[in-house]
Amino acid sequence: MTSDAIAHPSHVSTARNPALTAALAVTAIAAATLVGAWFFQLVLGLVPCPLCLEQRYAYYLAVPLGVLVALAAAKDAPRGILLAGLALLTLAALGNAVLGTYHAGVEWKFWQGPTDCTGPIGNLGSAGSLLERLDTVKVVRCDEIQWTFLGLSLAGYNVLISLLMAAIGAWGIRGLVRK
Repeated sequence: MTSDAIAHPSHVSTARNPALTAALAVTAIAAATLVGAWFFQLVLGLVPCPLCLEQRYAYYLAVPLGVLVALAAAKDAPRGILLAGLALLTLAALGNAVLGTYHAGVEWKFWQGPTDCTGPIGNLGSAGSLLERLDTVKVVRCDEIQWTFLGLSLAGYNVLISLLMAAIGAWGIRGLVRK
């Protein structure tokens, strides 16, 4: 046993367990991405469009599934279960990358997107104040970029994050197959 293994026993268990490492990494990235999305929505006031909300589904799946796969890997579950869990995480991330690419293409006007929009409707009150209230409803369109950094929109960053998660999942699968 090396001195590093003695000093950092948890390092040895994750280094020898690619399923555990991959599942924990995907879970952490998915959770951080959701926290970021909620920050943009709740703190910065960027209301998500329907495609933005749909792109969150993969992260909502990845967090609990990643925890389950990590727990299974830590308990030395059968390889088939770990492979199935990592494959599902990888496929969800790849599907989300495709959805994010579609959304980014809609934003950049490469193709037409969905026609539905979101916005708080709530109580419209009496008929007399209906027009006033409709003026205050913020409708978010999927083809309008609300925020960019270094030339990429949030949909573009979603593509990159999803591809990273898929690559980590594929790395975990490869490590399990080689084991």
